[in-house]
Amino acid sequence: MWWLCAPNKKGDLLMEWMLMPVRRYADFSGRSRRKEFWMFQLGIFLLYIAVLILAAILGAISETLSAIVMIIFAIAMLGLIIPSIAVAVRRMHDQDKSGWMLLLGLIPLIGSIILLVFYCTDGTPGPNQYGPDPKGQADPTAFE
Repeated sequence: MWWLCAPNKKGDLLMEWMLMPVRRYADFSGRSRRKEFWMFQLGIFLLYIAVLILAAILGAISETLSAIVMIIFAIAMLGLIIPSIAVAVRRMHDQDKSGWMLLLGLIPLIGSIILLVFYCTDGTPGPNQYGPDPKGQADPTAFE
């Protein structure tokens, strides 16, 4: 997974985009671009796969070790609930929609499809009621 730490064409690290929502832990204000949202989702997915592989390897050695890894993973996933909701709310804000639109996910099947479309849709260009365009002028303090 060397590519996570390698700079892309613009010079920013992919891992930085994955960790940005964790740094903005409970920040429900402002806007998040698609890259921040999807890189965070990718980071969670890669963490999940790594822990499953580790648990399988340790499960071959000892079921107790595997159980300990899974308990630690469950605690980590509980800790990532708030940043996951916060980045999703900021993603809705980027499209000039209220964060309450996430409740559409409670509608079986249709709600998830609608949210997926919202997550994939580009944000409103320029500033909106939730803040300036995150794709606008580069902020040198974004990763501090």
